[in-house]
Amino acid sequence: MSSQSLDAQLESAALPQHIAVIMDGNGRWAKARGKARVFGHKAGVKAVRKTVKAASELGVKALTLFAFSSENWRRPEDEVSVLMELFISVLSREVKRLNKNGVQLRVIGDTSRFNPSLQQKIAEAEALTAGNERLVLNIAANYGGQWDITQAARRVAEQVAAGQLQASDITEQDIARQLMLSDLPDVDLMIRTSGECRISNFILWQAAYAELYFTEQYWPDFNEQSLFDAVAWYVNRSLWWSPLSFICLFPRLLR
Repeated sequence: MSSQSLDAQLESAALPQHIAVIMDGNGRWAKARGKARVFGHKAGVKAVRKTVKAASELGVKALTLFAFSSENWRRPEDEVSVLMELFISVLSREVKRLNKNGVQLRVIGDTSRFNPSLQQKIAEAEALTAGNERLVLNIAANYGGQWDITQAARRVAEQVAAGQLQASDITEQDIARQLMLSDLPDVDLMIRTSGECRISNFILWQAAYAELYFTEQYWPDFNEQSLFDAVAWYVNRSLWWSPLSFICLFPRLLR
């Protein structure tokens, strides 16, 4: 095997296959500019577009963005209303672009609480992009990690009640199969913007072994270079802590 071929394999193996992002700081970004919080949410859409583009260029398999948590319903009613309107607008405007670029869009979470118009837009966007394979873009909306595990446990319990599964035979895999994102790799890298250092009930099970990357940037300022920096940080940790990568690299370290 040539050195170039080995380098290519190492590079591919080291890259995160699934990146999750907690898009935080829209409101504070807007406040710092003397604007209403909604101004920050609208600016955050541009950051989403840049991040999707960068992830696609890197060859990432899945990108999961935390757009609206189940706790966000506690925000002021007018802000929630604007967020819902923005969601509909973005879906309508961006889905053709995503489809053209080979991006498959999924919305994960309890969408039953959304109004019928938004639910219809979600269904149409998912149907249009269902066959795309370049990148799976998951938008977590009305989502919570504890909710996800709870609904998975409920489905497993239903299997037990139906006699399809014995309670004593339940495994982690049985629960994992019922979770959102069950057909995708677990999260390798989780990013949170705005300087907060917590994961706020985001994909808890799927990110059990993820590397956590926190940046001071507010979400509207996050761009392609920001994602590249986070991935470079991840790759650096991955190469030095992965036994396979270290074994492959060791001969060259001795040169």
